[in-house]
Amino acid sequence: MPQSSILQFTEQLTTNRSSRICLWILTLIVLLVWIGPQLSAYDTSTSDFSLILSVPDLVNGHWLGTDALGRDVFSRVLHGGRVSLLVGCVATLVSIAIGVPYGAIAGFYGGRIDALMMRVVDILYTMPFMFFVILLMVVFGRNIVLIFVAIGAVNWLDMARIVRGQTLSIKNQDYMTAAKVCGASQWVMIYRHVLPNLTGVVVVYATLNVPQVILIESFISFLGLGIQEPATSWGALINSGMRDMHRAPWVLIAPAVLLSLTVLCLNMIGDSLRDVLDVRQKTV
Repeated sequence: MPQSSILQFTEQLTTNRSSRICLWILTLIVLLVWIGPQLSAYDTSTSDFSLILSVPDLVNGHWLGTDALGRDVFSRVLHGGRVSLLVGCVATLVSIAIGVPYGAIAGFYGGRIDALMMRVVDILYTMPFMFFVILLMVVFGRNIVLIFVAIGAVNWLDMARIVRGQTLSIKNQDYMTAAKVCGASQWVMIYRHVLPNLTGVVVVYATLNVPQVILIESFISFLGLGIQEPATSWGALINSGMRDMHRAPWVLIAPAVLLSLTVLCLNMIGDSLRDVLDVRQKTV
């Protein structure tokens, strides 16, 4: 089943025009973010006070102009993209690492164990998510590793609920009954039968979760509680660009456009994968 799901996902992305365009755009953004900084003659922290808020200039190498401190906007936008994409991917992996086992165990064992584990999730849902992340940033400092862990550690609740619901359906299938009759232990059944059949759901939700995490990180950085200088992210660049948007709109436009394109492409690809999964479920 996981192999057929992957084939269906691939077929959807190659046949659906909008998904194919979004995949190409996202690939170009990722390549630009990782390779682009080597194309610039300037790093992210070098300031030239004689070129403060200078317009984009292809001759001098400031392709997207400079910011209020005379730093090259092109190199800072690409380095900021690295941080934003890394936060989105790592925080999503953290949420998968916590939410998938938690939801699978709750759904597989059911009964009181399921009720207790889901009540814990319900209690955590009542906590203000964004304020909790901001509180962690204030108490423990604006460390990039902490941002990864903090967002992922409180963003796993939806994953746990989705996985739990799928596990409840999977454990009633005939092959699960056959494995139990053959003497397979519960942990073997979870590892060899439940988790592999959750691949499609996890992939779809992870694709939709990455843009959500990127926006959360951008919002935190926009508030000034995210990445610290000289490091930067798209959210931090948008925050600084807002102050100079009337005098130098290019400082704001570049990170805002890249952030919007990335989030849009990831959401559209995730929607396409979800459509494939819905079709597969309806045909079962």
